[in-house]
Amino acid sequence: MGQLMHVYRDKYEEYEKRHNNLFPKMREALKDAGAHNYSIFLDKETGNLFAYLEVDDVEKYNAIAESEECKKWWAYMEPIMDTNEDKSPVTLDLHEVFHLD
Repeated sequence: MGQLMHVYRDKYEEYEKRHNNLFPKMREALKDAGAHNYSIFLDKETGNLFAYLEVDDVEKYNAIAESEECKKWWAYMEPIMDTNEDKSPVTLDLHEVFHLD
């Protein structure tokens, strides 16, 4: 999966710090949802974030949005990035057009 998000320009360091200290229960929830090889990249010129992750089952992964841990994480991240009314990050899902094994 590929996704685009946005972090506020003055919050780059805080964004990285928070991810380097990901809540243990959130880490566990991601693993339980089948997420692996998860990376987030920052364009320091724009604040745009590109997230890449592999999931075993997209529906199972998407269900994480209903978990208490995910909602806590969203509330924690809401002050430093663009979010929706429910505090989830504003996310644009990308369509894969090329893959090299």
